[in-house]
Amino acid sequence: MHASLIRRQLGGLVPPKIATPKLVSGGSGAGLGPLVDFYSKLPKGRAVPRMSGIKGRFFNGKNASGIPVVAVIIGIFGISYTLDYNMHLKHHKNNAH
Repeated sequence: MHASLIRRQLGGLVPPKIATPKLVSGGSGAGLGPLVDFYSKLPKGRAVPRMSGIKGRFFNGKNASGIPVVAVIIGIFGISYTLDYNMHLKHHKNNAH
């Protein structure tokens, strides 16, 4: 592998502003203080995925429910009933049963 390819792949592991070559290559390791401080302030443990929108609000977490599904069913029923009723009224406008 080429050195530039390896450098590009490993470049995201250490922030470039904190771990400069001068600090990292200083034999005793005393220059790694800023790097250790940076990584000690990072959150520890598993990352919790954040869900937003309808899926995060109604289907995941402690507020999980089926309200959106019921709302879609009622909405489709309401729209289709309204269209059917209006078409039926148009039918009766010119023709009697």
